[in-house]
Amino acid sequence: MTVMDDWVTAACAELGLDPAEVPVPTVLDLAKDVAHQVLRPGAPVSAYLLGVAVGRGAEPAAAAARLSALAGTWPVELDGTAPAG
Repeated sequence: MTVMDDWVTAACAELGLDPAEVPVPTVLDLAKDVAHQVLRPGAPVSAYLLGVAVGRGAEPAAAAARLSALAGTWPVELDGTAPAG
């Protein structure tokens, strides 16, 4: 068992969730895409938004894929800021 497995198990116990229902690789891939293609602080916010969407009935992999695709098309200036306009 990894530290991530231990953390997810403990966090799920704290929140009354089933660790088997946590798509860790999906969430980590989304966070990576947003952090690298949009901005680093957007990663945890995007993970939260994914959780809200899933809580409202969205399928986790599909919702994460939509957000990752959006991040992949996000316009970023060379200095890391979004273009004005």
